[in-house]
Amino acid sequence: MIVDSRAFRRFRRNRLAVVCGVFVAGLAACALFAPMLAPYRFDERQPEVGALPPSWRHPFGTDLHGRDLLSRMLYGSRISLAVGVAATLVSLVIGVSYGSVAGYRGGALDNAMMRLVDVLYGLPFMFFVIILMMVAGRSLINLFLALGAVQWLTMSRIVRSQVMSLKEREFVEAARAAGASGGRILFRHILPNLLGPVIVYAALNVPAIMLEEAFLSFLGLGVQEPTPSWGLLVWDGVQTMEVCPWLIVFPAGAFTLTLFALSFLGDGLRDAFDPRSRA
Repeated sequence: MIVDSRAFRRFRRNRLAVVCGVFVAGLAACALFAPMLAPYRFDERQPEVGALPPSWRHPFGTDLHGRDLLSRMLYGSRISLAVGVAATLVSLVIGVSYGSVAGYRGGALDNAMMRLVDVLYGLPFMFFVIILMMVAGRSLINLFLALGAVQWLTMSRIVRSQVMSLKEREFVEAARAAGASGGRILFRHILPNLLGPVIVYAALNVPAIMLEEAFLSFLGLGVQEPTPSWGLLVWDGVQTMEVCPWLIVFPAGAFTLTLFALSFLGDGLRDAFDPRSRA
């Protein structure tokens, strides 16, 4: 019982979620093949051209340095999606490991571990990310780790509650009676049954992390020039929106559509894997 096939049938009936899933898949393909799709290099400057409005040669226009905006958005999608996915994976590894140990062991250990989670919840997590970035240095890897390191708290609570429920089920009791060790029961019998909630959380967490990366780029702590990300492109567009509105319209529009698509996809997965959540 890893994933109920009925969940996929329920998901296919949610047309909005399916459309959003196709959109996200297409965006991921564009990000993957950005070097082949981009008409120019993302850092190719044409100072003599300057900022040009959209045209046949530059469908999304150019920025103040004469760089093609469409090319920078294609390359920027790679960074934004990579940050969202990689930081989500980091948060899942930490949250699933932490929550499963707390839920399975229970008792004083569980109480101590969850009190730590409560304390960390009370801290301003973005301030913590900023401190980590300033101490560890501004790099893409550190950005993955910093954002992932503050996003695991909710996942740990979800996994803990699920593990506490599953460890009392008949199949776990049967494995325990057969002499299986605690680690084997946890990894072979309990964690595979958590795949549904984990998938849902991951889908909902990616847009949140992408938004946080954009905020860090506003502060100058995210991706650094000349490497583009959608957050950085939006920030550049904000500074010139009065004279070059296309520099904010296209990145912000793509960013907004992606966030909505990921959110609706996550909602669709949640409804499919947990139909009771629709009530």
